Amino acid sequence: MNKVVSRLLIFFIGIPIVIAFIVAPFCNHILLHILVCLISALGASELYDIFSVKYKLLNKKLIIAESIFIPLVAALYAILPSLGISFYSGQEIITFAYIVTILILFTVEVFSQKEFEASNTRLASSIFIITYTGFLLTFISRMTTWTLDGKNITVPVVCVFILMVFMCDSIAWFLGVLFGKRNRGIVKASPNKSCIGFIGGFIGSVGAGILGYYLWPQIFSGSILKIVFTGLCMALSSIVGDLTESVLKRSSGIKDSGKIIPGRGGILDSIDSIVVSAPIFYLLVSILFGPFN
Repeated sequence: MNKVVSRLLIFFIGIPIVIAFIVAPFCNHILLHILVCLISALGASELYDIFSVKYKLLNKKLIIAESIFIPLVAALYAILPSLGISFYSGQEIITFAYIVTILILFTVEVFSQKEFEASNTRLASSIFIITYTGFLLTFISRMTTWTLDGKNITVPVVCVFILMVFMCDSIAWFLGVLFGKRNRGIVKASPNKSCIGFIGGFIGSVGAGILGYYLWPQIFSGSILKIVFTGLCMALSSIVGDLTESVLKRSSGIKDSGKIIPGRGGILDSIDSIVVSAPIFYLLVSILFGPFN
């Protein structure tokens, strides 16, 4: 029952709030960029706590700051042109920011530690955190820079992206609850996941993609098979993202990544699929339906 209530709250409260952040056009959707940076900070904090159950990591404030820094640079890359300031380097500035954060981690490890037996684990965990909650989220901000025939297409693109992830998760859960009792346990990382649930996830994501295909044919142009393929890849990445977070939590012996969202757990419990799917969606749409200037 708690899961039903939490999903209803997300549908009637969470989704409208996210849509409001997406639709608000100020400074090239600055509210959306602020939301991404906030999610990055909260996610980095939760992921740090998950890893620190078993491993001693670098300074928590440093990891969180570096995780925020990467999507912040992506946000500035998207926002500043609306104020008449452009990055001549293009999106390479985001990659540069990511590399700089890694170099800072290397430098801190080299000069701040007296013993190096745990350096491999410390560095690997720290890099994973800033990649997972920092770099991967930048692909949402990158979507806000797309234009078609001189018009910004952030709203339809990001809405289709969010809808694909949401429908994958929701239809998978719904069909799993109704018909999945006899075919659960196929994935040890999450024993409650069912075969019919996975199938439902693919149906939900593809269905959302097809809806976007017909609502915005000027953006998602060409053969419908392209959006079907995108939907299948999005479902796969959403499912893998969800299962990956389950593995991380099981490895540390915890149930939820946090307690910030009543009935859902932590922020990572709600965005795990989004984090992994964002770069997949961005790259596939760029390749199959672009280029978008």
